[in-house]
Amino acid sequence: DAGVHSKAWYAAACDRKMAEDALYRSNKDGSFLIRKSSGQDSRQPYTLVVFYNRRVYNIPIRFIESTRQYALGREKSGEERFDSVAEIVENHQRTSLVLIDSQNNTKDSTKLKHIVRVS
Repeated sequence: DAGVHSKAWYAAACDRKMAEDALYRSNKDGSFLIRKSSGQDSRQPYTLVVFYNRRVYNIPIRFIESTRQYALGREKSGEERFDSVAEIVENHQRTSLVLIDSQNNTKDSTKLKHIVRVS
């Protein structure tokens, strides 16, 4: 278990559009939630949704079968791996998360600051 089900930031019955709408309504940099990924792929079970600079970022959370750990985004060498999704959230509440805008090829960073509830 990824350690998500009892967490305030986990939006269980939430799709991408609902998550994005909730974050736009919050309109605070560092607002975030975690939802189930749309693809229902066991290798990418969750998505971290973050609001920053009037944009919403959907960052895949990968499950690494060989180590039973989780990592953010596409696989890269030297990436940070975590034993649970909760550890990813706790880590990025303390240290900045790099946000990559692939369309404009820009990078930003923010900490996870505000839990957004989807109503």
